[in-house]
Amino acid sequence: MPRRSQEDRSRTTRAALEDAGRRLFAERGYAGVSAEEIVAAAGVTRGALHHHYGDKQGLFIEVLEKLETENTAAIATAIAALPDPADLLATMAAGLSTFLDVSRRPETVRIAMMDGPTVLGWERWRELEARYGLGMITDALQRAVDAGLAAPAPVPLLAQLILSAVMEAGMIVAHAEDPDTARLEAEQCLMLLISGVLRVPGTA
Repeated sequence: MPRRSQEDRSRTTRAALEDAGRRLFAERGYAGVSAEEIVAAAGVTRGALHHHYGDKQGLFIEVLEKLETENTAAIATAIAALPDPADLLATMAAGLSTFLDVSRRPETVRIAMMDGPTVLGWERWRELEARYGLGMITDALQRAVDAGLAAPAPVPLLAQLILSAVMEAGMIVAHAEDPDTARLEAEQCLMLLISGVLRVPGTA
């Protein structure tokens, strides 16, 4: 019982820190929030932050990981709901549409799209993305190449270029004066790019 009680306290402390960090990082960005503000908002001590995450960056990475997990799950759910999840063009369309939806959330824009690459550094951020958005794009492209639905190409590089275009589209939508129109136009443009990569079986 004492051990379970300690585990419960740790869980509660971590949840408080992650909730406070997520809210503050989304509102003001990583650089605009101090560790002292986070622990005060969470109602815990500075020692608790260091014990569970090491420092503010450690907490940010945990928040980013959970946000990426949630966003990836939303995309996977949209794809799983398709009549034919094996239809790669429909799969990519559903994934792009869902991404553009989640990219309108302030926390996705600020934490995942703006601060993520800066705080982690490009290489470390790309390693993280390989488990989430980049990983999904890479898998879809590799399946397309293997099935003869896309011309042979260096898939990792192509996936990175597509991810860059998708993230840029997300930023455009997030900062547009008319987000609904921007979202529609961004989705149309991204689908033009994707359909240019894929091809109908049997065609040149």
